[in-house]
This record gives sequence, structure tokens and C-alpha cells, in this order.
Amino acid sequence: MMGAIGTLVFFALTPVFANRAAHRLGSLQANFWRLLLAAGLLGLWAHGFGRGLGGGSIGWFLAGGVVGFGIGGVAMFQSLPRLGSALSTLIVQCGAAVVAAVTEYGWLGTRLGAAPIAFALLTLGGVVIGLLPRSLPRVSPAEWKAGLAWAFLSAVGQGVAAVMSRKAFAVAAAMAEKVDPGSAAYQRALGGLMVGAVVAGLAMWRGWDAPRDKGRAWPWVLGNALTGPVAGVTCYQWALRTTPAGLVQPIVAVAPLLTIPFAAWLEGTRPRVTYYVGAVMAVAGVSGLMVWR
Repeated sequence: MMGAIGTLVFFALTPVFANRAAHRLGSLQANFWRLLLAAGLLGLWAHGFGRGLGGGSIGWFLAGGVVGFGIGGVAMFQSLPRLGSALSTLIVQCGAAVVAAVTEYGWLGTRLGAAPIAFALLTLGGVVIGLLPRSLPRVSPAEWKAGLAWAFLSAVGQGVAAVMSRKAFAVAAAMAEKVDPGSAAYQRALGGLMVGAVVAGLAMWRGWDAPRDKGRAWPWVLGNALTGPVAGVTCYQWALRTTPAGLVQPIVAVAPLLTIPFAAWLEGTRPRVTYYVGAVMAVAGVSGLMVWR
């Protein structure tokens, strides 16, 4: 479970860098460059010390990257301008946890005990209370439906991708192979990069996502890559190698709550009272999952 805690910390930091990179490069371009940089950095580890592109489970890791990093990530970016960051993040994070648990049970037969389920629900309840927006976004019914559809697609992509990593590790174990988390993250990053490159290229061709302040973007892109696809996803794969996705994903879902203090510190804002109530619930739930695991 230490891998899940590491993922939580790094995923809480990465939105701070991602937001500033997206404002300077455009969201789709920033996403592509962070994936490209991450694939290069992870590749140095994977080809120097890990499995590189070897192993019988590579197909599952690549597919997981396409589904999670690629489809899930692009869908999230489509939901954000329609529903706002708070509601989009709430739906995606909590939805991904439910999708992961249900998918892993139906596909891999992983059963969670009553106590872990209760603590997972307590954690997700804290996320809901802590992230619930002050008011719903004022958009047209068509935009509202589109935003919800994109958010749910992102949740499905991220939840299913987590289970695909679990499947990949199971395939490797059955073949008496050991895949280190860094190599798994590298193979997943390559899958996401394929989708990110196509989408970024299309956006550039159609003029959807023009850079605004390219010269000042790269430190933020580097920070986004290091905390997200490099360190964050490596810890994520470390957690999924030994722990059911239905337990890992609720812990990861707490990351947006941990992001709020960082954003408040940078922007000089103060979280609402409901944030603290939700944070206490989430911490209690995560503590319970750590103990009962």
C-alpha cells in the first residue's frame, strides 16, 4: 500500500504543474509533451535497468496506456471546460474507483472484504464532500450532457486501465517473469503517447490548441512529467502489482483533496469548511484501508 500512498502524493502535486503548463502551451500540447518527456525518462530506466520493451505482458501494459493515459486523459480534458475542474475531477476519481472494483471482480474474480469496502466508501464519501462544487456550472443542456459523458468515459478509461495493469502483472507472474514498476510505467506511457501524439497533431493541424507562452512552459511541463507519468505512475504500478485495483483506486482518488492546499497556497485562497470535513473522512478511510490490507 506504500505505492498507493506514493501515488496519492505525486498525483496531488501534478495538477499544480499541469495547470500552468496547459495555460502556456494549451492542454493537448502540454499533455503530449509531458508524455513524450516521461517516456524518454522512463525509457532510460527501463532499457538500462529494467525490462525495456520485453516481457510477455507488454501488450496489456501498452493497451492500459492507450485506455487510461490516452482515451481517459483526452476525455478528461473534454469534460473540464464543460463541467469545471471540481465536478469533473469528482466524477472521474470516484467513478474510476467504482469501475475498477467492479471490473476487477467481474474479470479477474477479485473479491474485497466487507471492511475494506466500507473504508473505501468512507474514503470516496470524503472525496465527494470535499470536492463538491459550490454550484453547478451554468451551461446549456447539450453541454451538460456532453460534459457528463466525457467525464464518465474518462472514469471508465482510468478504472479499466488500472485493472489492465493488474491483468498484465498476473500474466507476467504466470510466465515466471518479474516486471518492475518503472518498466510497467514506461510501457504504459508509450501507449498513452501514441494517443496523445495523434490528438495533439490533429489539434495543431486544426488550430484548436495554439501555444500562448511557450518559452516559460517547459519547467512546468518537466514538473508535470516527473510528478505524473514518471514518479506517480511508477508508484501506481508498484501498488497495482500487489494490491487489488478496488483498494488502490479509492486511495488515489484522495489526490485532488491533497491538491487543494497546494493550490490555495499558490493562489492565496482558503478552502471551505466542507473541504476539511471531507478531508477528515478521507484520511480515516485511507487509514482503515492501510490497516485492514
